[in-house]
Formats: sequence, structure tokens, C-alpha cells
Amino acid sequence: MEVNPTKWQYTKPRESVMEWLLDSDPSIRYQVMRDLMKESDENVSAECARTATSGWGAQVLQQQGAKGNWGGEADERNWLITVYTLMVLKDIGLDPSSEETRKAIRLVREIVWWQFDGNKFFDGETEPCINGAILTAGAYFGEGSELLVNRLLSEQLADGGWNCDAPKKSLRTSFHSTICVLEGLLEYEKLMGPVPAVTEARERAHAYMLNRGMLRSLSSGEILDREWLDFSFPPTWHYDLLRGLDYLRSAGVKPDERLEEAVQFVAAKQNEHGRWPLENPHPDRVSFDMETEVGEDSRWNTLRALRVLDWYYGQS
Repeated sequence: MEVNPTKWQYTKPRESVMEWLLDSDPSIRYQVMRDLMKESDENVSAECARTATSGWGAQVLQQQGAKGNWGGEADERNWLITVYTLMVLKDIGLDPSSEETRKAIRLVREIVWWQFDGNKFFDGETEPCINGAILTAGAYFGEGSELLVNRLLSEQLADGGWNCDAPKKSLRTSFHSTICVLEGLLEYEKLMGPVPAVTEARERAHAYMLNRGMLRSLSSGEILDREWLDFSFPPTWHYDLLRGLDYLRSAGVKPDERLEEAVQFVAAKQNEHGRWPLENPHPDRVSFDMETEVGEDSRWNTLRALRVLDWYYGQS
């Protein structure tokens, strides 16, 4: 879908959109209550607690195997399925403190190992994009690895980001790898509190992305990948504008005029019903569809777009 960003003024979501968002899974409802409705911590926590016992969160947890992994026998592909599944559980905001969640994470911590190097699962493997995802899920569920953080910090490239092909094939930052690592480092600091080296690394990567408007080549000004204008959920390892902007919001980055075009691209996708569609779904995701068909209204994209616009334009 070709989109031209046009000047757009943020207004509060219409009541029908909010009702539609709330008529959904607990994982969406509690994030709407927290991020858009600004409800009390008590109400938000009560709804969040339901994510582990009903709806999509419970369904994913029930698919975990006896060996602690998801996806069946633990060949190389299924190790990745476990990574992607944990990312999805983090993205939908599964209650990390619930008994069901703690049992699942304990199985991963105690049973799942990387076969080729003997690392514990939450200590990561070899590629920064995968390790960023592991750190994201691990830290969110209370299993942040200092060993993994130190490895990722040592792999930051001179231009500010990360690339799974470095150093042999490329020394240039990849947006895909960088967003995965940034999300992991942010979750680690949420768990541990500010860590100067981690904060500095994130700020260097933020500068890389901001200077490129979240999507353009610094040298030519061209859009680096037009698929970044299509918004997917769950994103797994894939970068797109909505994911990048939602990360900046979560990280508390101050809105910047360099983001105006990117935000306008998001705003331009809103349809006449005040909603956003699902686009470009990725094959590396959980084994069931959480909400809709491609092109139809997506609660996940609508929720994330509204909170990005709310953050950028400073209204509630």
C-alpha cells in the first residue's frame, strides 16, 4: 500500500474505537486501560492478571512442551520458535508474576539450553538480533542476563547500531537487528534500573535512527525498505515504523521533529472508522492467528498507533 504522509492533527479516539478495543482479549484490554484510558494501577493490574489464565496468553502457555520449549522437538528451527514465542508473550504483556508464567519461565531456565555451545537459554547464542530478542523476553520475565548484555554492548557498531551479519559481512547498522537489541537493553534497564553503559549504548542507537527519520538513508535520503511502512503483529525480528516508534515511546524518548514524517506515515494509515489494518504478517510467529485477516482492522495495530500518536502529540 502506497502511503503519502500528510499533516494530521491528533484527536482523542472516538468512543466506538475504544469500545471495540475493549471488546477483546485481556492482553489488549489492560494495555488500552493503561496507555489510553489512564486507569488506576489497581484496575490495570487486575485485568493484566487475567492474561495468564484466559485468552491468547493462556493459549500460548498451554502450547509449551515438556522440555520447556515451543514447537516440538528441539531442532534449530524450534529453538527459534521458542524465542519468537517468548517475544510474543512479552509483546502481548503476559503477566510476568503469575503462577502460570513463572512455571513456564522456570522450565525454560532450567531445561532449555543452546545445543551448539552449551549456553543456558537466557544467556543467548551468537547473533545480536536473536540475542536482543532473548534479552527482551528474559528481562521482561525477570531473567535478564548480564553476560548477554555485556556481549551485546561489545558488538555495537561504530555507527551506533547492530547487525547480525557483523563483522564478516557488514559493519553497517541494520534496523532489524538494532530494534531487537534496543528492546532488550530497555527491558534490562527496566528490570535492573539505569546502567550507564547500557543507557549510553541505547542513546547512540537512538541517534542513528533519529538522524535517518526512522526509515531513510542518511546519504541518499531514500526510504531504505518500503515494507517498513506496513505494520505487522507480532513483528518478531522484523523492523517497521510502528514498532520503532512504539519502542521510542516506551523508552521515554522525547518527541523530536525528526520523527514527524514517520509519525505522519502512521497517522495516514488510519481508516474512516478510526482504526488501523493488519499488514504484511510474518511467517515466524505463534501457531495461531490472534485476531484478523490481512487488510482487516487490527486491534493490535490500532492500540499501538494510538499510543504512539498520543505520545508524540502530547495529548491524552
